[in-house]
Amino acid sequence: MDTDRPCLLSSQAHTWTTQCTRPSHFDPGRTTVSTSARLTPSISETTSKSPRGTLYRGREGMWSWVLHRITGVAIFFFLLVHVLDTALIRVSPEAYNAVIGTYKNPIMALGEVVLVAGIVFHAMNGLRIIAVDFWSKGAKYQRQLFWGVLLVWGIIMAGFVPRHLMLAFAGFGGGH
Repeated sequence: MDTDRPCLLSSQAHTWTTQCTRPSHFDPGRTTVSTSARLTPSISETTSKSPRGTLYRGREGMWSWVLHRITGVAIFFFLLVHVLDTALIRVSPEAYNAVIGTYKNPIMALGEVVLVAGIVFHAMNGLRIIAVDFWSKGAKYQRQLFWGVLLVWGIIMAGFVPRHLMLAFAGFGGGH
């Protein structure tokens, strides 16, 4: 055989080697090719550094995408429950008052903080998505825009959380 031209070892291997001279005891089912002998890179060498079979790369774009969907679904379910419990007022004002009464506790106050955090992030990230889509340099600066969203989100939440929790917990714990 000509050793100057590469040859394919098997249709399953998808690797080329310059070692085309085969010994008399050659068994194609047991042939392995060393990494240094390959002329073409393996699949793992040409793809991302994320583990094989994963879709996400763990960067800002992925996390903004995931958080945007999670907050969107959470807001949807909140609105669904909100519309249903508000509709109770037409059916029975007493039932409506009973449901609203169950919302007035410390656990729900913490739930309101989570709700506002999700809404604020979803809104700020939505503006980031608009900037990325419609600003000519948006895609170039999408990482910085994401960190800007987190900064603005943090500032808004730092102003909201203490005041909300003080008001929410004022009626609990023996305060005046």
